[in-house]
Amino acid sequence: MLKTLYARLAVGLVLLLAVIGLLYTAITRYATEHYLQEISHNLNRNLARNLVADRNLVAAGKLDEAALKETFRQYMVINPSIEIYLLDLEGRILSFSADPGKVKRKRVSLGPIRAFLRGPQTTPLLGDDPRSHDRQKAFSVTPVPSAEAPEGYLYVVLRGEEFDQIERAAREGLFRRINGWAFGISLLFGLIAGLIVFRGLTRRLHRLSSQMQAFHESGFRHHTPYRATRRQQADEIDRLGHTFDEMAERIETQIKQLEAQDGLRRDLVARVSHDLRTPLASLQGYLESLAMKGDGISPDRRKEYIRIALRQSRRLAQRIDELFELARLDAQETRPRCEPFSPAELLHDVSQKYHPRAEQQRVRLELQTGDALHIFTSADIALTERVLENLLDNAFSHTPEGGHIEVRLAADGAGAIISVTNTGQGIAAADLPHLFEPFYRAGNGNDERPHAGLGLAIAKRLVELQGGAIRVESVPAKGTTFTFTLPLAETL
Repeated sequence: MLKTLYARLAVGLVLLLAVIGLLYTAITRYATEHYLQEISHNLNRNLARNLVADRNLVAAGKLDEAALKETFRQYMVINPSIEIYLLDLEGRILSFSADPGKVKRKRVSLGPIRAFLRGPQTTPLLGDDPRSHDRQKAFSVTPVPSAEAPEGYLYVVLRGEEFDQIERAAREGLFRRINGWAFGISLLFGLIAGLIVFRGLTRRLHRLSSQMQAFHESGFRHHTPYRATRRQQADEIDRLGHTFDEMAERIETQIKQLEAQDGLRRDLVARVSHDLRTPLASLQGYLESLAMKGDGISPDRRKEYIRIALRQSRRLAQRIDELFELARLDAQETRPRCEPFSPAELLHDVSQKYHPRAEQQRVRLELQTGDALHIFTSADIALTERVLENLLDNAFSHTPEGGHIEVRLAADGAGAIISVTNTGQGIAAADLPHLFEPFYRAGNGNDERPHAGLGLAIAKRLVELQGGAIRVESVPAKGTTFTFTLPLAETL
């Protein structure tokens, strides 16, 4: 029943209003009591003095005991709301108009009496009630027989016990009727108003909660935006909605990325399995042939089988090395050690290493450095050499016999520019955006030299790792150019 925030706020509001109502009732009762005592004190302040004068209680400078007793008797009958006491100068009670069985004190404190006789003071001034050991009441007092020669005090308790009983019954009935209605109406009005206000405050929170629940039930795939006000003008709920929108959008993006990566992973496993299975099956087949036929194979055929098996084993080792290298790059385990070096010298060394292959494939390999012969770049020599080897391997794989491969070095304000151009069939425009993706193979690749499609992906990561960039341009039936840049070294 109390599972929703709105229900809990409603219960809390009811309890709060009930506590406020009870507190209001207690304060009202206390204030009313104080108010009545103050009125009684102000109205009857001179009652004791008037009793002495009106009832002729003093004759020939002496207190008339008979007149005093008659006054006691009459006031017990005529006006039971007051109680009259005769005190000595020490405050001891000598006689009184009240019921003897109900008087519990033998004396009253003189402090309030002396304060009363000194003159005006904050009202109401309370004195001891002879009918109780701890209760105090408003009173009136006068010295008798006179202020000049006092022998005692006429002490009048205003609102005596009988008055208190009647007043208490009437007041409780009045309070029960008035305060009961006032409390009930106030509680009802406050509850209705509070529920309306709380409903308005929790409406947005309820909507946000529903959207979160819907997002959860959709498997975190479909998110309905909260669309709150501008963040600068938003309150806590709107800021929570903004945060939820950002979080949901990020989760949706991450799920899509995970799904895409899962698809790539499946495709990677399929491609790796295919690329590794082909050389492994060939290697296994030739080795099994050697084992099964034994001496029945001629020496020349045996050498041919061993040569093919070795070639397939090298191909398998190369695939595995490329996979591990790509994995290290993706895991950011490879860190470049950048230092100034001459790219012209590196290009010259790498080109010399590939001249035997160029002669074997009858391909013309040229190096052009132009005006960039003396520039220095800040990069990792080993990683840069690996990039050049991958690009040259790719160029030789797609350059037909009698073709031309050119390695060129140039420079501009951005850095050193190195390009590898080969003549051949070129690459279709639809393949260019995917050329640096792992295991991607252009549709016009040379099947005679199969590859795993990892060399260009590795080259791209190595260039970017050194702060450079790589791009490709190709014209079908004419050739392809791979260009990468590296930052220049700072001049001294």
